[in-house]
Amino acid sequence: MLALFTTFFRIGLFTIGGGYAMIPLIEAKVVEEKQWISREDLLDLMAVAQSCPGIFAVNIAIFIGYKLRGVGGALMATLGCIIPSFLIILAIALFFRQFQDNPWVARAFRGIRPCVVALIAAPTFKMAKTAQIGWTNVWIPVLGAFLIWMFGISPIWVIAAAGLGGYLYGKIVENV
Repeated sequence: MLALFTTFFRIGLFTIGGGYAMIPLIEAKVVEEKQWISREDLLDLMAVAQSCPGIFAVNIAIFIGYKLRGVGGALMATLGCIIPSFLIILAIALFFRQFQDNPWVARAFRGIRPCVVALIAAPTFKMAKTAQIGWTNVWIPVLGAFLIWMFGISPIWVIAAAGLGGYLYGKIVENV
């Protein structure tokens, strides 16, 4: 239980940019280093966490903690995940007025933003490999991203359409 808490505390402490930026850290610690779950299990848990209401980072911590140690594990992983953010946001709120106009801080954030994009993009390519996305089906996530980005279609509709399409495709393949 303590290992779950400390692992997710460290992950939460160094996650800048939200839950998706947390994915490479979770993969490195939970999958590769500690080998608590497989890469495929992580992909499945991420799909469920994304589909559930709430904050992705908290959802993934809950699901991984629960998979490993039940309700207590879910609680410890969740606390480990949210306490660093809470403390950092509290500190920022207390001192924000003192450094909001500081040019050093503004420059640092200009440097951090592109790094956060990379932290989000890198696991996307790893997930694509794990999900066996290749040249024959790469059009599905590209089309989904395009519909969400360009036309503002809700991700819920894109996920539902992809699920229905996958189901129908499976039925057609079974009948052939």
